[in-house]
Amino acid sequence: MQSLQDESENDEQEQPLEIKPLRSLAPMIPTPLGYDVTTQSTDPMLVIVTPFRPRTSSEQSPSSFGQPLPKSPIPLRATPISATFPMPQCKDESSDEDYKPFCDQKKATSPKTAKRTQEAGYSDAANIKRRSTRRSLNLELTSCPSSSSNPNESVGEIMMMFDSLRRRILQLDEKEDASRRADLKAGSLMMQNGLRVSNLKTIGPVPGVKIGDIFFFRIEMCIVGLHAPAMAGIDYISAKNAGKDGTLAVSIISSGGYENDDGDSDILVYTGQGGNSRHKEKHDQKLERGNLALMNSMKKKNVIRVVRSAQDPFCNSGKIYIYDGLYRIEGSWMDKAKNGYSVFKYQLKRAPGQPDGISVWKMTEKWKENPATRDKAILLDLSSKIENLPVCLVNDVDDEKGPSFFNYVTGVEYLRPLNKTKPLQSCKCPSVCLPGDPNCSCSQLNSGDLPYSSSGLLVKQIPMLYECSSRCQCSQNCRNRVTQKGVYLNFEVFWTGDRGWGVRSWDPIRAGTFICEYAGKVIDETNMNMDVEEDEFTFRTSWPSEKVSRWNLGAELLEDASTSVTTESIKKLPIVISAKSSGNVARFLNHSCSPNLLWQPVQYDHGDDSYPHIMFFAMKHIPPMTELTYDYGIKGAPPGIKGKSPNASELKPCLCGSTNCQGSF
Repeated sequence: MQSLQDESENDEQEQPLEIKPLRSLAPMIPTPLGYDVTTQSTDPMLVIVTPFRPRTSSEQSPSSFGQPLPKSPIPLRATPISATFPMPQCKDESSDEDYKPFCDQKKATSPKTAKRTQEAGYSDAANIKRRSTRRSLNLELTSCPSSSSNPNESVGEIMMMFDSLRRRILQLDEKEDASRRADLKAGSLMMQNGLRVSNLKTIGPVPGVKIGDIFFFRIEMCIVGLHAPAMAGIDYISAKNAGKDGTLAVSIISSGGYENDDGDSDILVYTGQGGNSRHKEKHDQKLERGNLALMNSMKKKNVIRVVRSAQDPFCNSGKIYIYDGLYRIEGSWMDKAKNGYSVFKYQLKRAPGQPDGISVWKMTEKWKENPATRDKAILLDLSSKIENLPVCLVNDVDDEKGPSFFNYVTGVEYLRPLNKTKPLQSCKCPSVCLPGDPNCSCSQLNSGDLPYSSSGLLVKQIPMLYECSSRCQCSQNCRNRVTQKGVYLNFEVFWTGDRGWGVRSWDPIRAGTFICEYAGKVIDETNMNMDVEEDEFTFRTSWPSEKVSRWNLGAELLEDASTSVTTESIKKLPIVISAKSSGNVARFLNHSCSPNLLWQPVQYDHGDDSYPHIMFFAMKHIPPMTELTYDYGIKGAPPGIKGKSPNASELKPCLCGSTNCQGSF
């Protein structure tokens, strides 16, 4: 069985963080349709303002999903954080995973660490100041991401905020050589300040959470209202809130902690909870708590949300949680576990007519093992073995045979010598660059931080990112060498029909993951005379959209407002890259008004900052077989920035199909 410790990036045990409330945040968070909410909590920060709650004349009505529905006959009560997100205790046996409590230990500072801290000039006062900064808000927010009237946008942005906050906390902790459990710190900070989509327990689908959505931490499922307990595998409505029906199950997680049978995509045999704690004497399971809720749900035939887990292909000790949709319990019986004690077994069957969930994973795993098993494949490797992994070309829509010919390349070609007056950056780190090392020149170029996490995830978008160069003394294993190593994702280029060719991945992609470079020929914008086809395969650096600029929002909660990246602080670069005759998969990335990728300027092989490499990173967690898109940006200057505004004739009609489509780009 696997510990919750595996959910973090090599996180270690530590005491919970005391976090001060964020200032002046009153998020307008929609409740599930048809439900009213009251609260038992004495903590005013836990009261969620909803579009469907009766209001006084002095309250301002926020945007809502639609017209209010009648009150539910079962008024659900908001759950205090102490109940929804309890601090783990050794004696808890309701978890479906083994858990090593982090609250009982604190990492000691080694003499080596203490010496390095002194040499770096870090005083105790400075350390206290940094910790204080992380626990309070130094940025006035103009709006809350959860104020969107679109549930998909609300969930997407609250998830994006969480992971941005988590990556930044991890980055700051690494600089101080502090023990880490950044996911719990970020989750606590958000929930203590009401930054969550819902704290209601509801039966059925959760608005904004789609079947196939993926999560890397249990706390992510909590803040979007999919599964409330931080550890337990069964979530249920208590008898006092469920009324005469007694306790009713709302969701379960099958994550390998018990002897479940989940080999079938539509049938799950789930083992009940209890009796298997490593901290107590093992015993037969009892018909109580979650087990009783599942039994009642079988009798009532109510649907239950099911979350399945899979091995993270990029982390041997990690797992990914996949929301697989709604199931009903068809039968229950007692069985003997391998340890000889009696356990409850529940057979659940997936409700028909739902989009594919875990079955997509099983399908893509088979393709990765043998790409020849991919149906409707036109070409098994579009890159002709140039990429680290093959790029499959697929058309499962019509008879389109493939894109026009181009030369597959993995980098950029400059048509003129770049400015050689500025030397390449170089550090003298003996092995690898370390967080918080004041002598690392590459870290200083990146404002004193290593821009990537220990697992290679981009922490936040910055105006220019400097990776270690060929002149650096650090090894190729240095964490500051990510994009220069190439792509390690299983891509397929597929025919979309109305939008031409697109790109998707057979792998699950985590927020902050490097996707690919925009490869091609760098051309001079002043002498461009492009035809229509060439224009379709051209990347121009443009002003970022508001959605992209908000990707750093979580990280900015921990920083001074003056250090945040805004539209005004990003310099419009002159670089234009044509991928008409030479390019890679990036030439097939389509535009979307709700993108899941962003582009980041990166330097590592020359000194002219006007012509960096254009690298794409994931803005959010992306399930397998989801199209990869980015916002082509604003051609003219956005409001408040001096510059030329685009003419209507320069805009193209947008066919992205997102709910907030702007109609043109």
